[in-house]
Amino acid sequence: MKTYMANKKTIKHKWFIVDASDKILGRLATRVASVLRGKHKPEFTPHVDCGDGVIVINASKIKVTGNKLKEKEYVIYSGYPGGRNTTNLEAMLKRYPAKVIRLAVKRMIPDTPLGRDMLKKLKVYAADKHPHPAQQPHELKV
Repeated sequence: MKTYMANKKTIKHKWFIVDASDKILGRLATRVASVLRGKHKPEFTPHVDCGDGVIVINASKIKVTGNKLKEKEYVIYSGYPGGRNTTNLEAMLKRYPAKVIRLAVKRMIPDTPLGRDMLKKLKVYAADKHPHPAQQPHELKV
């Protein structure tokens, strides 16, 4: 019996939509990362982009457990002395709610050219409207 290996010609990509209202950040991000990689499909092949696209709406209404709103920090370093800036999760959610989900998912997929292609299929919006009705997204349960 031969092992099945997917390739670009045999993969069919679909789009999913996720409503992030009252969802826990980490659990949402793991589910979205799994769909982006294609691990939910029986024909999953690690070296091929067989994942689907994901649209996340209502990113500003995400929830976290514990004291993460005050304690979780995002660090940005410019490369210059004294150029280290830290921001906590609460401030990030107020200012850039879509970036919080995008970073959580980005850190769960491989940091390779293939992972960067997978991340291009992730669209995150702070509100409940999105400009992707042409993709005819299906609802994804989280």
